[in-house]
Amino acid sequence: MAARAGVGRGTVSRVINGSPRVSDATRAAVEAAVAELGYVPNTAARALAANRTDAIALVVPEPETRFFAEPYFSDMLRGVGSALSDTRMQLLLIFAGSDRERQRLAQYLAAHRVDGVLLVSVHADDPLPDMLSQLEIPAVISGPRSAAETLTSVDSDNYGGARQAVEHLIGRGRRTIAHITGRLDVYGAQRRTDGYRDALRDAGHEADELLIEAGDFTEEGGRRAMAALLERRPDLDAVFAASDVTAAGARHALREAGRRIPDDVALVGYDDSAIARHMDPPLTSVRQPIEEMGHRMIDLLLAEIADRRPPASRELDRRQMVLATELVERASS
Repeated sequence: MAARAGVGRGTVSRVINGSPRVSDATRAAVEAAVAELGYVPNTAARALAANRTDAIALVVPEPETRFFAEPYFSDMLRGVGSALSDTRMQLLLIFAGSDRERQRLAQYLAAHRVDGVLLVSVHADDPLPDMLSQLEIPAVISGPRSAAETLTSVDSDNYGGARQAVEHLIGRGRRTIAHITGRLDVYGAQRRTDGYRDALRDAGHEADELLIEAGDFTEEGGRRAMAALLERRPDLDAVFAASDVTAAGARHALREAGRRIPDDVALVGYDDSAIARHMDPPLTSVRQPIEEMGHRMIDLLLAEIADRRPPASRELDRRQMVLATELVERASS
């Protein structure tokens, strides 16, 4: 090709890679040669030469069944995929819900087969974030593990969203408000419970621990938790569930107990997923911008990948990004 364009190989490379250090005439000659010869750049070879793989891993430390059952994950995947659509990066989806899967993932990442990692649904005791730090692989997680998170993270305002939900229920005249939590080894679930408690306290209603029941973000967990709450506190008149999927399970238990929604018990969920819109009655829910979270995670990860400073020099620049939530009112409350 260089011979066909009448230039050196270095000049061809600069044109193909978009370098501005080429004259218009030379660029036109190389582009004409590219078109004539039908040249397709070997992206794998270019990435190898630059010590890059042009691949990002989206790692989900959960069973596949949960990934496909909960809208949160599909919305996150949609946002990540959309953000990558204008890049040359490939996206790999990797499940790491068991010890065996985590061991395979560790071997895969240790071979530096990806340029960076997005980690979603992180639990407090999950070893994956520390492993990524040790391997010095750029990483961004969807929600910090704690208030002292050291990795770059993107999250929604779990605390503020929970407060919005409870304040809404108090404003509707509800006084005995129960809460079905998410998994409390997830920091976001802890913050939702904190927001629930503080909203009640600030309104002059101390949180009754008998009105709080542990859930796990699943529909069956929501059903079991709701049944337990009704047995302990049959006088409850509202429920804030830590996810829409959990709220769907709670609805089943309420109906089995003969409770009408919202006449007898108001119900609010979290996520504002398709489940919320299609429930009967439609579910009031806290909307978190999940697709936008995916976009922001990609932006931050690509910036970390492009940062050539030593890892120790980059630690001070770790960012904890928190996006606003919004309460979407529907007939369930």
